[in-house]
Parts: sequence; structure tokens; C-alpha cells
Amino acid sequence: MLAVNPPFEPMLAKLTREVPDGDGFIFEPKWDGFRCVMFRDGDELNLQSRNQKPLLRYFPELREPLLAQLPERCVLDGELVVVGAHGGLDFDALQLRQHPAESRVRKLSVEIPANYVAFDLLVVGDESLLDTPMEERRARLEALLAGAQPPLLLTPATRDPATARAWFDSFEGAGFDGVIAKPVRDAYAPGQRTLIKIKHERTCDCAVAGFRVHKDGNGVGSLLLGLYDGEGVLQHVGVASGMSAKVRAQLLADVEPLREHALDDHPWRKWVELAAAEHVTPGRTPGNVSRWNADKDLSWEPLRLERVAEVDYQGLTNGRFRHNAHFKRWRDDRDPSTCRYDQLEAVPPAELKALFHR
Repeated sequence: MLAVNPPFEPMLAKLTREVPDGDGFIFEPKWDGFRCVMFRDGDELNLQSRNQKPLLRYFPELREPLLAQLPERCVLDGELVVVGAHGGLDFDALQLRQHPAESRVRKLSVEIPANYVAFDLLVVGDESLLDTPMEERRARLEALLAGAQPPLLLTPATRDPATARAWFDSFEGAGFDGVIAKPVRDAYAPGQRTLIKIKHERTCDCAVAGFRVHKDGNGVGSLLLGLYDGEGVLQHVGVASGMSAKVRAQLLADVEPLREHALDDHPWRKWVELAAAEHVTPGRTPGNVSRWNADKDLSWEPLRLERVAEVDYQGLTNGRFRHNAHFKRWRDDRDPSTCRYDQLEAVPPAELKALFHR
């Protein structure tokens, strides 16, 4: 048996706003994928999610390449990612990979294959490295993966804070989530937030086009957000959620007057009518069935386009927020028609091959 076995709690990170100075850290890009601890013991391979769920059945294409390149007994910490058509990470495509039908899993494994990016070494042979300082674990990981080839990759790392800040600015165009700082002298602490994450967070003014009731039936669970594209079409850019119970109740009172005659001239009227007829349109439209939870209720109620919300968001992928935004305040000084994509910060794309010097 391995010195570390599933179920296993990976080490976590706490959020900060600035890249720390000094030479006491190893910095890595923060990958926007699925956290994954990889266990190999002979011919047995196990991929485990952050929440200790098995993942290998969704990513069968990784089995043989990992077995071919890794030692017979080892445990790695890393991230599952999918590289999109333009050379950046595609989190939407990665989410598609968690499909319940095996035939669909096999098809997607060919069409949108995943990569495993390793960033820590926890076990090699019969030796546990959990108590080994980070800088030594990194050195041994580099030696172990010196000749690794895709889909097995070694994450870049630097001791230079200036390089980390440059990564923070330049890599976002390729879908990266920020930067991770790892204290060089720290051991691996399962389940503890001893790492530091610096994430992209910005604000955006969005037209509020609808809402969903909270799952407890009280207040607003999420606001449906829209931005106008260059052709004047209101695109569904994501939702704002995660509000406190007090804010949820206040938001419901705020949007109540906007429910009457909301569909009369609503730009998303066709989606509401199609959903009512149980013929939802394909793609990322309000009301579609969740791709990874078919029982999840995604029904929503339209609102007249009269309010603008300022929200926090972390990044943009394929015209949508990568993760749910957070409501900050109403912007009653703004008209919804002025909420356009051109307000968002444009970050030039960074290709993954540049990241790996290939």
C-alpha cells in the first residue's frame, strides 16, 4: 500500500490581493481546471478530485500515458485541464467531460482530451514526502518529470516575485486564474490553507435581465446578467450569486416592480418560451439543463431591463464569466443599454507553448 492513499484531502490556499515579496516563496500559475490528486500503485491508477471523488472514469485517455511515464509507486498533486482551440485553457470544455454516459465520455476523450499538470510530489516509491519542505519536493518533482510529455505536464515555477507578477498579468488571456505562492520551507499540510492564492478580480456593470429564487424559497438566489455585444445583442454573461440572506431578501424587494410585463420586449423572450415548451436551445442560455446535474433547477424569471448591477468577477472565457460573479451594488446612474463588452479589460492571449517554452 502507498504511504498516502485515497481518500485524501489536498492542501488548500487562502486568498490575498498582492503577490508577496521576498525569496521565501515558490510561485506558480494558478490553473483554472479540476484539482486532482493522482495515485499510482503498480497497474492501479486513481485520480481523485479536491472533494475526494473519483475522476478517472471521466478521463480514460490519461490512464496509459500516466502509467507509461510515472514510477510504479507515486502520488502527485496537480490539475486536470483542457486546452482550447486558441491555445488557452477551456474550463467550459473541461466541465463537459463529466458526463454520466460512458459512450459520451469515450467520444469526448478523443474530441477534447485532458492534460494532467503536476505541481507537487507527495510520494515516490515507499517514501512519503509530506514532511519534506516545499523547495525539496519541487526539486524532486522536476527531476521526476524532466522528460515528461503531454498529456503529463510540469507546471512552471519561479522564486522571483517580479516574474510572478508578470505571469499574473500576461497569462490571464490563456485562461489562468492567477498565481499561487508556496512557502519554500513548508511541509505538505493536507486540508489546511497554508498556500497563498492571488486571483484576478475586477468589477463590471451588467444589465440585470432576470433572476432565480434562492433554493430555500426566500429571496433572490441569483441575478441573470447581460452585456451588449458589438451588434447590439444582449448576451447572457453569467449570474451573480452568493449573497447573504439579508441581501437576498432586499434584492427580491428591489426587483419586484420589474416582474410585471417583463416579457413584452425582453431580448431573451424566445428562451423563456422555448423553456416553457420544454425545448430549450443548445448552448449557454438561461434555463438550459445543467450539463453535470440534470436534476438541478435552472428555471428563471425575466425582469424588465431597467436596472444595472455592479458585480465582482474573476475572469472571462468565451464571452462569459468563468465563475459566478458577486453582487456589489445597484448602479442607478447607469442605463442597461450602456452595459457593453467593451468596458471589460482586454488581456492579450498567452499561448501555452510559450508558458512551457515549446
